Amino acid sequence: MSRRAGLLLAALILVGWWFSPVSPRVPAAASASPGTIVRCPLPPRVAEGAPPLQSPVPASVAAFRLKPATLQPLAGFSVDARVLSREDYAFGRESTLSPTDLALGWQRMGDDAVLSHLAISQSARWYHYRWSGEPPLPPREIAESSANMHMIPADARVATALHRIGKGDRIRIDGWLVEADAPDGWRWRSSLTREDVGNGACEVVYVCSITPL
Repeated sequence: MSRRAGLLLAALILVGWWFSPVSPRVPAAASASPGTIVRCPLPPRVAEGAPPLQSPVPASVAAFRLKPATLQPLAGFSVDARVLSREDYAFGRESTLSPTDLALGWQRMGDDAVLSHLAISQSARWYHYRWSGEPPLPPREIAESSANMHMIPADARVATALHRIGKGDRIRIDGWLVEADAPDGWRWRSSLTREDVGNGACEVVYVCSITPL
């Protein structure tokens, strides 16, 4: 085989790999432990336009056993929200479970008239917002009607849907707020209230379904 033909073959293999299901262009879901079937039952769903719905965990819903960690469900979670920002992560312990954070806003925090007065950003698994002059909403309402959420896709289908989500999209997410427990003692626990701020206030969501609205 000539050098030119070899380079052409290598290029074709690279292109095929890039568009394959294992390509890094699509964030992978954290896989289950060998021999384990992981199911992601849907919790009760939020009504359109309502604040996030948090529900008790039925006795029939067991822990989700993944390779990086076991996810203990703490509450059912369903949110109808607008994507204020997204940030993808490839480094850090958390990224083995959650490749993406979504900053979400609901009710008046999804309105263009409000968001046009806010500067929103994400970094280091945090969500930041600021304004000039008077805030467009009472600061407490801004805090309670938006949050940074760590997304753990349940399977490849959800990972692909998450990959397609962008700033400004309106979506519904259905899943479970969880605590991740790794064999070496590492833990990552979700907030269970929309009223907290600061360290520990983010939701850790095992995502069963993402639906564009």
